[in-house]
Amino acid sequence: MALEVLLDETDPPPLEVHCEAGRSPFILTCDHAGRALPRRLGDLGVAASELTRHIAWDIGAAGLARALSSRLDAVLIQQTYSRLVIDVNRPPSAPDSIATISEHTAIPGNVGLTRQAAEQREREIFQPYHRRIAAEVDARVAAADQLVLVSVHSFTPRFKNVDREWHAGILYGRDGRFAHLMLQHLRADPSLAVGDNQPYAVSDETDYTVVVHAERRGIPYVELEIRQDLLADERGQQEWAERIARALTLSFSALFPS
Repeated sequence: MALEVLLDETDPPPLEVHCEAGRSPFILTCDHAGRALPRRLGDLGVAASELTRHIAWDIGAAGLARALSSRLDAVLIQQTYSRLVIDVNRPPSAPDSIATISEHTAIPGNVGLTRQAAEQREREIFQPYHRRIAAEVDARVAAADQLVLVSVHSFTPRFKNVDREWHAGILYGRDGRFAHLMLQHLRADPSLAVGDNQPYAVSDETDYTVVVHAERRGIPYVELEIRQDLLADERGQQEWAERIARALTLSFSALFPS
């Protein structure tokens, strides 16, 4: 049976907003920035060592997103809770919205959830995050501002015993107009291996943020994936923030020439 309230006064809010008054045309999101667990869910039956891994959050993504926010003067909306509680970048109807196994790790606390318990996680964690993104997009559209949605993620150097050669990936679905510009600018550096819809690709089944808040509304967007070992410390995060900020700015100028 679901608890009346999942989050209590000891739990952090489901999202953080940085640079709220930022004047940049970019809206930054970071779906897997945090790895908090609601107190009432305990550790979901998962070992503490597992909760520091990529299965719980996007390692280095929050630091990169904050550095980008600062460099660009751009609002950043980031999720506080672990994707193991509920993945805010999946449709709630998706089988892995609340995963019972992630890679090779079982998540016992997610097994056998009632519909009410799943809906409670959606109501208290998923929905507030997406309402805040929608409000930001709505305000820009109402003001007739030019905008681009940028979703910041990171990926593992090795997945299921397969090495990943890319330093970064540029992801998109049906609308690749901004993503193709980003690919062009990042690939201008011959030292970088930049994946075109690699190591993932955007789809209605596997993504939510850019699909719902940008693609379906005709708003340009890009989903960024940076390899986690390159974001392992603040120096790496700042270096990639500088590189990505430059590519974003050049791509925006090309898409919206003055």
